[in-house]
Amino acid sequence: MKKVLLTGSQGFIGSYICNELLNNGYEVIGVDNYQKYGKIARPHDNHPNFKLYALNILDSEFLKIVDKEHPNIIIAGAAMIGGISYFHKFAYDLLATNERILAQTFDAAIEGHKKGWLERIIVLSSSMVFEETTTYPTPESDIKKIPPPSSTYGFQKLASEYFAKGAWEQYGLPYSIVRPFNCVGIGEEKSITEHEITSGNVKLMLSHVLPDLVNKTLKGQDPLHILGDGNQIRCYTNGKDLARGIRMVIESEKAINEDFNISTPQGTSVLELAKVVWNIINPDKEFKYISDDPFEYDVQKRIPNVNKAKEILGFESKILLEESVKEVIEYLKK
Repeated sequence: MKKVLLTGSQGFIGSYICNELLNNGYEVIGVDNYQKYGKIARPHDNHPNFKLYALNILDSEFLKIVDKEHPNIIIAGAAMIGGISYFHKFAYDLLATNERILAQTFDAAIEGHKKGWLERIIVLSSSMVFEETTTYPTPESDIKKIPPPSSTYGFQKLASEYFAKGAWEQYGLPYSIVRPFNCVGIGEEKSITEHEITSGNVKLMLSHVLPDLVNKTLKGQDPLHILGDGNQIRCYTNGKDLARGIRMVIESEKAINEDFNISTPQGTSVLELAKVVWNIINPDKEFKYISDDPFEYDVQKRIPNVNKAKEILGFESKILLEESVKEVIEYLKK
């Protein structure tokens, strides 16, 4: 039984990763300070092979815990993270705080590798590192050719990849880089750190596009407000698919010192997504919408090339967008 230490275990993506690993025979050590959503229950909390340390990674106690637990794998998932309004509001904090979190995590990983019990670190990067690309679908190799991201969020995620490369070059710490593309699913709550803004007559409850559209439609907004002209294209990847891809990265020797786009290859515009949401909730009502002013860093296209993950890992996404939308609708109804 491999032991995995996951920082940010109680977050939206972290919860999916915990469930995937625990259901496949792993022991999971979670570290989380409940900074984003507050103290909420997660499905994996009571699993016999899960242990949670509720603390800030920047506390000195974190290094002692990692040394005590001797994990085989560390997944660096903890970060200040949010939707588009979030990384406009916290442009500096995202950069400064997340760099400190990464440095502490890598310090622990390097020490564990020196002592012989840590095999690898898995870095959760982001599709936002491809903010300046003009190649679609975008292969992993494009990261060496394009300008750095314009947003501090994208730039910091790119820096997380350089942490991994630097630790390998200097200390021989093996790594794998995972770039999720627009994770969707259940378990995304209202952030306690985001400021309130409105979208039409409804408060923007959640700053990621799918739960926001579902929330506004369930509350009866008509016409529906969308950000910009709705032509922004994203690849909405279910959290279960993403977590499975991360597990496959852990289990593949060929994934060592490699980077992977983990995503569905299917691109969907925001307007198309809004229509899917609307037609499921309001099948007998005409769809009408209003365009709100877009944010500065609302990237128009994020479409990955997923051939590398398929060829090396055997990974392909399985869950269709409509299934994810229905899942989110039922979750938010409750």
